[in-house]
Amino acid sequence: MEVILAPRATVLAFCFVSGGVGLGAVSGLVPGLHANNMALLLAGVAPSVPGPPLYVGMAMVAAGVVHTFLEIVPTLALGVPDPATAVAALPGHRLVLAGRGEEALRLSALGSATAVVLAAPLAIPITRAMVRLWPILRANLALVLGGVAATLILTERGLGSKLVAAVSFGLSALLGLGTLDLSPEAPLAAGGMLAPLFAGLFGAPVLIDAIDGDGVPPQDGPEIAASKRSVFGLSGIGTLAGAVVGYVPAVSSAVAATLALLAVPGRYGARGFVVATSGVNTANSIFALFALVALGSPRTGVLVALESASVPLSMPHLLVAVAVGASAGVLCVLLIGDRYLAVVGRMNPARLSVGVLCGLGALSFLFAGVLGVGAYVAATVVGLVPARFRARRANLMGVLIGPIILG
Repeated sequence: MEVILAPRATVLAFCFVSGGVGLGAVSGLVPGLHANNMALLLAGVAPSVPGPPLYVGMAMVAAGVVHTFLEIVPTLALGVPDPATAVAALPGHRLVLAGRGEEALRLSALGSATAVVLAAPLAIPITRAMVRLWPILRANLALVLGGVAATLILTERGLGSKLVAAVSFGLSALLGLGTLDLSPEAPLAAGGMLAPLFAGLFGAPVLIDAIDGDGVPPQDGPEIAASKRSVFGLSGIGTLAGAVVGYVPAVSSAVAATLALLAVPGRYGARGFVVATSGVNTANSIFALFALVALGSPRTGVLVALESASVPLSMPHLLVAVAVGASAGVLCVLLIGDRYLAVVGRMNPARLSVGVLCGLGALSFLFAGVLGVGAYVAATVVGLVPARFRARRANLMGVLIGPIILG
């Protein structure tokens, strides 16, 4: 802690963290750029950055946290479908179509900020418990992930949706088995197959549905209809679910939020999903940091980047970066989010959707070359299955769960 208290070192650390905040803000607002890809890019340039490795690591952590706050903005603004298909739309898009996009942004910021506040004191006892449970969990990981997959499928409404969910899970699992172990030649050294797979499975189908949509309608205002108690409670649920994501491989934020909301009595709808998912995303960045220190196993792209850049794991410094990143994330959502929705709302939705689809294809090429473009197209076809036949998109996480279960 003496390093942080030294005035010169404090200024230098603040400059690095501020730079990380800026990078996280930019990456969070770029459609299709996942936090893991951004982190691996940072890891590639980290050795050439002049400065203490610890401060470079603080910048990486701050960038990752800010990204978790801001990624909701392009998610809400892009891919808004035709109002007639709102029932099958993403929860955030249903709020945008109802004119509640600005409220959704604030709900997301509240969910993420509350998760940071709750995760900080919970991280130590939960980490101690998980350290004890980890040998059992690791030995039975396939069984645990199989239970997660079965729960996702069996809790779908109706036999038809259950069958679609099973098909979606199976197809995405086959896609993962066929592509994840490939080592494609790509323009960016910090590449990999995850970027095109996730772009195709989760991004492209939403944009395709939006080509015939009307875009972002006028928004009513930022007033929050949900009660403070429900927002706090859902943030707490998201925080605990974030602990699971931080320790259990292949369980995404959407999967964790879906399972968490299934376990809660009552119906919270789209607002509940936005709060809980945002809480999971941001809490995961904290719990995964503790998991890295306790188990030596990085669970996020940011932490893989920390390891590859040989960053000293000084928890006080890194937690300061988390706190600064979270504070900046809230401000960025409030200052940028509404304007982003308004600007996108003035654009032609068909041209915008096609443009972003092409942009995702370009990102796929940068991260995984020609193979990446092929994987992007194949993943898009698979991703359209639940989107067209009204099953949860979370079933597509079979792309990671399936290979682990069968491996």
